[in-house]
Amino acid sequence: MPNIRFTEKPLSDWMRGDAEDSEIVISSRVRIARNLQHLPFPMLATNQQSEEVLQRLTDILQYDDLGRFGTFHTLKISELDEIDKQVLVEKHLISPNLANESRNGAVLISDDESVSVMINEEDHLRIQCLYPGCQVREAWERAMVIDDAFEAHVDYAFDDRRGFLTSCPTNVGTGMRASVMMHLPALVMTHQINRILSAVSQVGLTVRGIYGEGSEAVGNLFQISNQITLGQTEAEIIENLHGVVLQIIEHERSARERLMNESMLRITDRVMRSFGILSYAAVLDSKEAAQRLSDVRLGVDLGILERPSIAAMNELNVMTQPGFLQKSFGDKMNTGERDMYRAKLIRQKLGSTL
Repeated sequence: MPNIRFTEKPLSDWMRGDAEDSEIVISSRVRIARNLQHLPFPMLATNQQSEEVLQRLTDILQYDDLGRFGTFHTLKISELDEIDKQVLVEKHLISPNLANESRNGAVLISDDESVSVMINEEDHLRIQCLYPGCQVREAWERAMVIDDAFEAHVDYAFDDRRGFLTSCPTNVGTGMRASVMMHLPALVMTHQINRILSAVSQVGLTVRGIYGEGSEAVGNLFQISNQITLGQTEAEIIENLHGVVLQIIEHERSARERLMNESMLRITDRVMRSFGILSYAAVLDSKEAAQRLSDVRLGVDLGILERPSIAAMNELNVMTQPGFLQKSFGDKMNTGERDMYRAKLIRQKLGSTL
């Protein structure tokens, strides 16, 4: 039986700490893609070859190189049921691709869930480090240390001209994707978001939804990440992203100040209405729940509401997702049932803060 304690609680331990700019930047993440030399990439590997990759990479846990980051737990994807896999995706501990399409796929997760290492996803190895708030530099530094720990025991596929070789050409070079998850309700409300995001795309960055490429931005949550991995160093990528994120933070703060100065009554009414609906609704679909939770989070940030805490809001963002709802209430549900239980769970959570 696999260790599934990671799917039983909605909030990872790393999300509980205070962090700089956490009222706007939810989290920072760095992901590094690597492949082993002389073995076919996952999409072309036989079952035996992907099993060899899994064995070689999990064997590294016996060494002390990763010990500084605590104990790692190995979860084989084939041993997880569909709901547990979905919860791991909702907590950003694995990708949808690993959950749905991997052969001999696995993930190594640290005790506090700040590090997850995916094996046999799109690439042989994907190292992911997560931090609260605007700490993309710190996430990068940790990812580099973990990368070195693996490289001490295996040879990576590397080309002197192209850099690290990856399954997808857009990852060739550094193999690194750095991203931040940002809550930008005021820029959306003041109709500045499209201009800001257009400017972001002009400096080598891209905007995605909360689950990465192809996903929708809901609840005013946007994932900003680097688009270029070739022709820039890791440090240049990190500094470019960090500089742009600081500018977006300032734009969001200015927009929030404008809302408070020009539309105090309107924004207060919006926040209180959303809090009331979340507190008493009998049915909530995922999009409405995400938007109402965004309003309440903004209300807490602006001092309109004293509760719930930001940690509680972060919990609700995961708890209201389809996988975690089904995990919490112990059964597979259709859409209507999920909408009912989502409302019930939110009522319970907010009721405990009153």
